[in-house]
Amino acid sequence: MKIARIKDILAGETYAILSNDAGKLITRSEIQEQTGIPLPPTVKDFIFNDWTNEVMAYQKDLEYDTSLDAVELLAPLPNPPTIICLAFNYYDHAKDAGLMPSDEPVIFIKPRTTLNSPYSDIICPPFVKRLDYEAEIAVVIGKRTKAVSEEEALDSVFGYMIMHDVSARDIQFKDKQFTRGKGIDTFAPCGPWITTKDEISDPQNLAIVTRVNDEVRQNSSSLNMVIPIKRIISSLSSVMTIEAGDIISTGTPAGVAMSMADPKYLKDGDIVEIAIEKLGKIRNRVTVK
Repeated sequence: MKIARIKDILAGETYAILSNDAGKLITRSEIQEQTGIPLPPTVKDFIFNDWTNEVMAYQKDLEYDTSLDAVELLAPLPNPPTIICLAFNYYDHAKDAGLMPSDEPVIFIKPRTTLNSPYSDIICPPFVKRLDYEAEIAVVIGKRTKAVSEEEALDSVFGYMIMHDVSARDIQFKDKQFTRGKGIDTFAPCGPWITTKDEISDPQNLAIVTRVNDEVRQNSSSLNMVIPIKRIISSLSSVMTIEAGDIISTGTPAGVAMSMADPKYLKDGDIVEIAIEKLGKIRNRVTVK
């Protein structure tokens, strides 16, 4: 199931389920009309209070009549409890940076005010001069998780989506830590929807491609992840309680601007497109203001 949070001309902010080919969708109110299920008003209640299982029983009979172009896609989850991000979790990226990857998650937290819609502008403050891109697979946690084993860790996953971990490298290098340079408003475009885990047979075998103005910059796979998702969840849950709705962004592969001999940092007007196999595509313009 692909679940999107949308803004509709008639219904305002609501949520929808996409068809298998992601070409059309059916809104919450239309699902209610077709099934008689009294769905909750918010996407968070729909996802985390087991309503998805009820709708799945009717999914093959639903009529998807609304074009994707007729609605505005929003960040799939508003106000997640925590956004946890991993650094240097791809062998190729760590090699480019001249680092030895850690066997434990090296993490930082992005504030939820960084969340941005899958097609909205990235607003770059004029004082940022080294703006970089990072394509990442984000895990949406479906239930409260503490001290879970690797073998059971994926049971805690609700689904997956794309995360663009936009980074102000000048601030990051000055601070020598990541939070401020990656915590600027709009610096986490995500989506375009949440794909439930039953549609992703192996999250460790997904192609990842980033294009800037149609030029391929990152072309890798989650096969290159140092710490796989199940171990990330298990390791994090040994030190902190992971809550339903938490987002874990799992790191980026090689190809970022800062690792180039002649870095091609993002500038005003650039278009960044990130496509991840089975998860869709997001596309954002950089606007300096």
